[in-house]
Amino acid sequence: MKYFKLPDLGEGLPEAEILEWHVKEGDSVKTDQVVVSVETAKAIIEVPSPQDGTIAHLFGAPGDTIHTGEPLIEFEGDDASGDAGTVVGSIARARDDSSRDDFIIGASPSTRAHQSGRATPAVRSLAQRLEVDIGSISGSGRNGLITVDDVEQAARMNRDLGAPEPLRGVRKQMARNMAEAHAQVVPVTLFDDVDIHHWPEGTDITMRLALAIAVACAREPSLNARFDGQHLNRRLQDSVHLGVAVDTEQGLFVPVLRDIGNRGSDDLRAGLDRMRADVRARTIPPSELQGATITLSNFGTFCGRYATPVVVPPQVAIVGAGKIRCEPVWLGDHVEGHRLLPLSVTFDHRAATGGEAARFMQAIIETLGANAS
Repeated sequence: MKYFKLPDLGEGLPEAEILEWHVKEGDSVKTDQVVVSVETAKAIIEVPSPQDGTIAHLFGAPGDTIHTGEPLIEFEGDDASGDAGTVVGSIARARDDSSRDDFIIGASPSTRAHQSGRATPAVRSLAQRLEVDIGSISGSGRNGLITVDDVEQAARMNRDLGAPEPLRGVRKQMARNMAEAHAQVVPVTLFDDVDIHHWPEGTDITMRLALAIAVACAREPSLNARFDGQHLNRRLQDSVHLGVAVDTEQGLFVPVLRDIGNRGSDDLRAGLDRMRADVRARTIPPSELQGATITLSNFGTFCGRYATPVVVPPQVAIVGAGKIRCEPVWLGDHVEGHRLLPLSVTFDHRAATGGEAARFMQAIIETLGANAS
């Protein structure tokens, strides 16, 4: 038997979630025929067969997570041939249903052995009867063993609060990224307002912000940098690659506008519109979600005045733009109602000083034309 393993999907993505099988056991497939659709943290990818052959077994069901290098398909016969990078080796197959229950997609063989010992057969049977996902329980017994009390407590919570919904795909990766950022970054946030009363109607606010950020990065490059917190070094970046947060039903995506300091607003707008469309269609290449040197979150298009947006390493800073409001402004001899744009700049205080961050924000304010009449 030969096994087709999940290939490297690029951009260092270590895992994918099975969305849909396009074949079933016993089917004959041709080379490059799409056999499964998977969802990574970046996109939906259709995975083709590396060879002609007949499918003996499919590993995993829709919703299962599988890591790069783990088996997807078993082909019949000993003469199967194909890409040595994906169709390699052999592994022991489960011989009955009780053994297959212990096979966990996304776990190493040693981990699978540990998982199978986390609960006794009686406790597993109880969990199945009470419709409790045993994989979602932390065991309170010795060495993490799941007990009857653990299962019954989970069943009560399911009854009272509803069954838990595991995070998948983009949302799962977002949760991991936010937790890692919280653990690694020393964040400080500055707040201020920009007087944009002089802006004409129909101004493209996101593009004005993008170009202002490019100017601020040129003036204060410490915030356009890549910081290595482990070795305490930084790399100041000559080009500004701006990540722009895009909210979707699947979760948060941050496509990257390249070299914004050397592009016009029309070019940037066309590029952002294209990437947003690709994000919502889940066709954006993973490479277009990588390499940001600083990020913009224009959450004011929805709601909210100020925020403390999260810096994701190795970036050093993120700019937040809040909801525009009208407030009275004292002009020396009279008061006028002006439109104000709230700004929030969060920066990693390990990599930049407060003075550098303040000068960066001041450059944005000046570029946007604060206090202009």
